Amino acid sequence: MASSHVHLMITLTSIFILTSLLASASAAATGNPPRPFKQIYAFGDSYTDTGNTGSATGPSSFSYVSNLPYGCTFFHRPTNRYSDGRLVIDFVSQALSLPYLPPYRDQKADTSNGVNFAFAGSTAIRHSFFVRNNLSLDITPVSLQTQLNWFNKFLEAQGCTGNTPTPKCRAAFDNALVWVGEIGANDYAYTLGSTVSDTTIQRLAMRSITGFLRVLLAKGAKYVVVQGLPTTGCLPLAMVLAPPDDRDEIGCVGSANRQSSSHNSILQSKLQELRKQFPHAVIVYADYWNVYHTIMKNPGRFGFQELFKACCGSGGGPYNFDVFAACGSPASSSCENPSQYINWDGVHLTEAMYKAVSDSFLNGSFTHPPFSYLLSRKQQSG
Repeated sequence: MASSHVHLMITLTSIFILTSLLASASAAATGNPPRPFKQIYAFGDSYTDTGNTGSATGPSSFSYVSNLPYGCTFFHRPTNRYSDGRLVIDFVSQALSLPYLPPYRDQKADTSNGVNFAFAGSTAIRHSFFVRNNLSLDITPVSLQTQLNWFNKFLEAQGCTGNTPTPKCRAAFDNALVWVGEIGANDYAYTLGSTVSDTTIQRLAMRSITGFLRVLLAKGAKYVVVQGLPTTGCLPLAMVLAPPDDRDEIGCVGSANRQSSSHNSILQSKLQELRKQFPHAVIVYADYWNVYHTIMKNPGRFGFQELFKACCGSGGGPYNFDVFAACGSPASSSCENPSQYINWDGVHLTEAMYKAVSDSFLNGSFTHPPFSYLLSRKQQSG
C-alpha cells in the first residue's frame, strides 16, 4: 500500500476515534450518556408487568391495581403496576437511558425503544395444564408461551419470521436487551393443596422456560438476562398460609424458600447448557433469591425497617394481610412510608425494594456473569 494511502487511513481512523470520543463526552456533559441498547424486550409475571393487566384482567386477589394507592409513590396515579411505584424493569430502563417500557396491550404506545410482554398472574406452564388438573386458582390464561406468541407477532411486523437469525431478525435483536423477569412462582402457588407435585411443576416449568429461551436465542437474541425466583417464603401471603413451625433462619417459610432455591439451581444448570448451544449470546443469570436473602439479613443497610408486614393491606397483626381485603379494597389502608417496607401488598414488593434489587443486579455481584460483562460485550460489538 502506498505511504500516502497509509497516512490517509491513519488520519481517517484518528478522526473517527476523536469524533466518537467527542460525541461521548458531549453526551455525558448534557446528561444524555450514549445508550448501550436501543430496545428492551421484557417478559415475566406481575413483578415485571408495567401495565398489561388491569382490575378486570389481573389476579383475582389483587383486583384493585387500577386504583390508588397503587402507583402513589412515583407516578402518583395507578399505572397497573403491582407496586407503589417503579419495578426492577423500570430501574433497568432508567439505567440504560431508555424510556419506561410500554405494555404490549397498549396499542397506541411508541414501541421504538422496546415492549413489555410481562403479564400479572402468568405461569411458565401453559394455562391448559391447570384447567386439565382442575386447578381453579389459575384464572389468568396467559403463560410464557402466550407472551412468546405476542412477541412473534411483534417481530413479524418488522419482517422477522421463522426460527432462524435472518437479516431482519438480526436487526431486531442486535441492539436489544431481552429481560426475562421472574416466572414460575405462580405455577407453584396455583397447585397449593392439590395432588400435583412440586417435582412435576418444576419439570414442566423448566421445560417451558428453556424452550422459550431456546426460541429467542435461535432467532438471534444476543443479550439475555434471566431472573431467578425470589425468596417466595418471605412474602406475607406465604407467612399467613404456612404453619408457624415452618420457618428458616431468616424467619421466612422454609419449605417455600427451599422450593424456590431448588428451582433456581436447575434453572442455572439449564442456562449453562444454553450458553454452550448458543456461544454467540451473553446469557446472564440474575440471582433474585440471594439478593432478597441478603436484604432480609441486613435490612438496615438498605433502609428497611419492616420486613414482613404489607404496607398496603388490612387486618393489622404481624403481616397486615387479608386475601379477601387486599390492597386498594375499601377495607384496606396503606402505610405512610412505603420506602421503609419490603412488602407492598402481601405478594408484591415496594418501589424501594425493587430499587434495591435492581441496584444489586446492575451494579452488584448478584448477576452471573456480571451485568458489566454484558455491557462490555455489547460495546465491543458496536
